[in-house]
Amino acid sequence: MMNKHRYLPMTDEDQAEMLAAIGAGEVQDLFADIPAGVRYEGALRMSEAMSESELLQHMKELAGRNADAERYISFLGAGIYDHRIPVVIPHILSRSEFYTAYTPYQPEISQGELQAIFEFQSYMCELTGMKVANASMYDGATALAEAAALASAATGRSRILLSRTVHPEARAIVSTAAKGLGLEIVEVGYRNGVTDLTELENMAGDSAAAVLVQTPNFFGCIEDIEAIGRIVHDRGGLLVTSCNPLSLGLLEAPGNLGADVVVGDAQPLGIPASLGGPTCGFFAVSEALMRRMPGRIVGQTVDKEGKRGFVLTLQAREQHIRREKATSNICSNQALLALCASVYLSVMGKAGLQEVAEQNYRKARYTAGRVAAVPGLSLAFEAPFFNELVIKLPEGTAPDDLSAKLLQVGYIGGLNLGRDYPELAGHMLVAVTERRSKAEIDGFIREMGAGQ
Repeated sequence: MMNKHRYLPMTDEDQAEMLAAIGAGEVQDLFADIPAGVRYEGALRMSEAMSESELLQHMKELAGRNADAERYISFLGAGIYDHRIPVVIPHILSRSEFYTAYTPYQPEISQGELQAIFEFQSYMCELTGMKVANASMYDGATALAEAAALASAATGRSRILLSRTVHPEARAIVSTAAKGLGLEIVEVGYRNGVTDLTELENMAGDSAAAVLVQTPNFFGCIEDIEAIGRIVHDRGGLLVTSCNPLSLGLLEAPGNLGADVVVGDAQPLGIPASLGGPTCGFFAVSEALMRRMPGRIVGQTVDKEGKRGFVLTLQAREQHIRREKATSNICSNQALLALCASVYLSVMGKAGLQEVAEQNYRKARYTAGRVAAVPGLSLAFEAPFFNELVIKLPEGTAPDDLSAKLLQVGYIGGLNLGRDYPELAGHMLVAVTERRSKAEIDGFIREMGAGQ
């Protein structure tokens, strides 16, 4: 007979024995200190108990309601992208020595984990053009918030200029973190899909700790990092750049363009979308800012016999040093997903990363050409873009209604930008990755035109 208590294997005898051990007559005695007036009376609105087979079938049915990128053709990006994942990645990540590894406090028995993190740091430095990278962050959005804190501490200023072309969710997280740190967040507008440099210059002043900008930005457009850097550096502030790491296979590294801090999300580097997460953030800085970096750094050394080894070199977080001296209260790092990004980069190599980045760019450009050929559809901006583009829909077309129609014919449509940018009501943010074929792009744009 199937065990009905597979997940909570406790018999009536077990319960009676535990109650007797603590001197209680029945389970309700455990709640005697809670006033009767605030206790919930009656049964909770939930299903009856299920057997294992019934539960598995129920969960399968619920999961089947999700429109995933394996059953649908996805053109949705906005921070989480549908990229091709080499088959070696799930094989490596499922190995128990990595899958079950925790914080490597004891380096003598954590050499494999430490080396994996060290390789991640090295890859991030190469990609971003920065001198030092840490052992990863939770995600790109929280990394950007940490960068704002770093800039304030390094400059002694509390005013942060934040471009409106940064992902809306990342801006919300930066603003939330700023409240506890006493930072003033001032948003800078955009023009033609990129940060308005004239407005930035007028707002910069001599009190800004940093300018926070994203490139390619939320609209997919490529920002003029050098120009933004000159504006903020002339006034004694720092330039913080958030970027899509995959784009760095094609675009110049932000560190070579004057960025002081480079952050971002490693999700495009072989990390599954997983219906929204988890992902992995990266954080890289110039050497001068190394000791202000949040989290930890794994370093390479040698043992007494001259053999290469790895240790936790810099640990400037609350768990390791006094709170008032800590750079951050981040408690861990995304080691498994950092490993995922490292495996992706090692498998792809420089040539592979460049090829994937170029495919993203070229397929997005092809999509833009197809958009221009459909009456009623047009590109919202003229600025150069990477693998995302903003499409203006015909007057009166509701993006959510269009997305519903697209879903019926097998396509996951783009993001309704009107939700976060009222001035862009009737616009859709569309992502085109290397997974999209010419036939899929043609079909998608054809259906967009038909759905008007």
